Amino acid sequence: MFDGVAEKYDKTNSVLSFGQDKGWRRATRAALNLKRGEKVLDLGAGTGVSTEELARSGAYVVGVDLSLGMLAVGRRDRPHVPLVAGDALALPFPDATFDAVTTSFVIRNVANTPAALRELARVTKPGGRLVICEFSHPVNGAFRTVYLQYLMRSLPAVARKVSSNPEAYVYLAESIRAWPNQNEFAKIIGENAWSQVKYRNLTGGIVALHRAVKPA
Repeated sequence: MFDGVAEKYDKTNSVLSFGQDKGWRRATRAALNLKRGEKVLDLGAGTGVSTEELARSGAYVVGVDLSLGMLAVGRRDRPHVPLVAGDALALPFPDATFDAVTTSFVIRNVANTPAALRELARVTKPGGRLVICEFSHPVNGAFRTVYLQYLMRSLPAVARKVSSNPEAYVYLAESIRAWPNQNEFAKIIGENAWSQVKYRNLTGGIVALHRAVKPA
């Protein structure tokens, strides 16, 4: 599916989010509090847009994605960004490799979320940080109703105009609606190798930033 949307993926995301995706990427970088020289894993990097943003911190950031189609577009458009093919459930790195790990809008698409969280912890150094940027549940009831209507009705219609594979966005809308809310997902993180779990909402809860630390 992601191979099929790779060519116009970044443009489509910007259109569907009304340009909010750029701010969400900046917020993710800020939450990681990266330092020059640190090693960072960007899981589900796609075409490397998020990896490129994280590297502005001066850290060394490597992007990993399962979709060869997304990686091909990324390597063409961003040849300076390190991008590696890999599975979230079997990352191609030794234990305790990274100072920080992150993933944006990907964890809900992994077949086994708890296993992916444990695998992220495996490649993180003790005391290392995790930041997950993911769609969530708007906290205002009226806004949540409008948002869900947009997801299930307007999003696929807009996608048909700008995406190379609009049918894929029907799945994406359904996956967002079915995803656990902020507190539920925080509990899942805390039960799978991470501690000090916190979150904050972005854009009224459309997106949430979850942060955690690997126990020393």
